[in-house]
Amino acid sequence: MEKKDIIKNIQDQKERPHLRFKLKTKTEEFTEKLFYTLFDADTAVADNIDSLEIEFTELADLACWDKRHTCGKTWQRYLETLPEILKKLNLDANAISRSDPAAKSIEEVYLSYPGFFAIAIYRLAHELYKIGLPLIPRLMTEFAHHRTGVDINPGAQIGESFFIDHATGVVIGETTVIKNNVKIYQGVTLGALYVAKELENIKRHPTVEDNVTIYANATILGGDTIIGANSIIGGNAWLISSVPANSIVTHHPEVKIKTQVND
Repeated sequence: MEKKDIIKNIQDQKERPHLRFKLKTKTEEFTEKLFYTLFDADTAVADNIDSLEIEFTELADLACWDKRHTCGKTWQRYLETLPEILKKLNLDANAISRSDPAAKSIEEVYLSYPGFFAIAIYRLAHELYKIGLPLIPRLMTEFAHHRTGVDINPGAQIGESFFIDHATGVVIGETTVIKNNVKIYQGVTLGALYVAKELENIKRHPTVEDNVTIYANATILGGDTIIGANSIIGGNAWLISSVPANSIVTHHPEVKIKTQVND
């Protein structure tokens, strides 16, 4: 096959005229600048807000090719949510600093904790998800997923003072509800019992009530599953049904140790 035929073959199979990867790249740049605007002491808020508006307008133009989605005045609506988002994120950072004996300063949390970064980008994306802006919220949380190993769908509903420790491997599905003062560790999955397209508009992920701690590699599945307030879910637990308030759930694998005798 000649080169011109190969080129034509590729062009004929490029079926998505709106699939522009610069939307992904520019969303990541916008997200990082937004993070710096909220937290970096050397970043001028006023200057960055103006440049963020310009970048956001370009993103909206790229994302809103479908006429069923309207992106007009989205920036102003989003801008008005930023002070409240920052208030919640400061509560998250303080919750981490209070809970983790390894945190030597609050600055360490903001600068180095992957769990905090993932929560921050989730909260920034969640407001755009609520507004109904297409694609951009998911690209924002996927940016954090790539950076931290934490996969939080922007549709999840997460309360105040949320703490993800160590972070890597955490999965929080779209219809998950997490109340206040919840602490989870690495490898935790809050997922669906099964995946099917007809579940798109159905609550399929768990609800976690106030003051719950979920330890490493626990898996909690199902939209009807509720973890009652003040409960502790031990590491490696597998749950597909609800747990009453004030419960302790443990998983006890059988471990055998054989000692060899050295001759």
